Amino acid sequence: MKKPDTFASLEEIARFFRASTLEERDILLLFAHNGTGKTRLSMTFKDLGNGGGSRDTLYFNAFTEDLFSWDNDLARGEERVLRLNRESNFFAGLKELEMTTRIRPFLRRYADFDFALDEENGRVSFSRQEKQADGQTRTIDNIKISRGEERLFIWCFFLAIVQLALDGAEAYAWVRYIYVDDPVSSLDDNNVIVLACDFAKMIRERGNEALKVIISTHHALFFSVLHNEFRAGREKRTGSYLLSKEREAYTLTYTNDSPFLHHVYLLKEILQAVQSGELYTYHFNMLRTVMEKTAQFHGFKNFSACLSPDAAHGDHIIYTRMLNLLSHGQYSLFEAQCMVPENREYFQNILDDFLKKYPFTTEILPRDDRQGSP
Repeated sequence: MKKPDTFASLEEIARFFRASTLEERDILLLFAHNGTGKTRLSMTFKDLGNGGGSRDTLYFNAFTEDLFSWDNDLARGEERVLRLNRESNFFAGLKELEMTTRIRPFLRRYADFDFALDEENGRVSFSRQEKQADGQTRTIDNIKISRGEERLFIWCFFLAIVQLALDGAEAYAWVRYIYVDDPVSSLDDNNVIVLACDFAKMIRERGNEALKVIISTHHALFFSVLHNEFRAGREKRTGSYLLSKEREAYTLTYTNDSPFLHHVYLLKEILQAVQSGELYTYHFNMLRTVMEKTAQFHGFKNFSACLSPDAAHGDHIIYTRMLNLLSHGQYSLFEAQCMVPENREYFQNILDDFLKKYPFTTEILPRDDRQGSP
């Protein structure tokens, strides 16, 4: 880890990103605890690109969510809709670009409700298929979706716009930077991994390589997954930073690792899942992250070096393939998928061989697995 740089203000950091860092890199990841100034930094960065009627940053943060507000039809309680603030450039080209057909594929990946977008009046209504007592299914219209579902819808709206910007749509030709701040609040680990993997894939496969991407978060798992996803094959084009505030100054530290030995926490979570028997497909991603951090610590270029060539239960090449395949699988956000028995056996064998080669402290083990514990 390099020596931290010190800045007197968030504006200095934003200018540093624009003037030098993003000239050298395509993607910046920023980890910082809540209260450090992540959201303010995203807005400061955006404001520096505004001037003379021009703009250059497409952003997602708490202010983006405020562009959507509920009208609950308090008088009748019949037409509950989510209204859009049409004064924002966020909704440029709403009707011409057929946003409904662009948003729906993203939403279907994450949720079981549907929506209808009224571009003319700038509002959205929601519906859901529900099974009735007689076994028939009918559509319930004008429903009030939960706060978590609302966040997912807004995120999918944003993803549809990001895709337009990446594809070079004229309505978003002004976008030079995409800035995302903490889109995973209140999501569980499985959902965090899904969003991180999906967004990383979208950015990696973008057609417009000129667009620069900044992602800030306080969520260590989200940071870790993105860190690993983006740096695979693009180490020189991705920069990861830790942001902290000390009195009146800010420190920005470049790092090649996930923050705060998060892999130790992940390993503890994995071992607890093994003990309880509640193993899901996303645990393969967690295990790969642990092994990648261990490989980096020991100076290896690839996590496969952490697998013993003479593994007791099989060939380390097979294990490597399994981890590559299952840690990048199509996870379901709506419902975490339990491991099938065959994959569960592979997972246990890989974990056992890894822990034999790299014995972590027994303090992180579930109590029943500690040797000599009472």
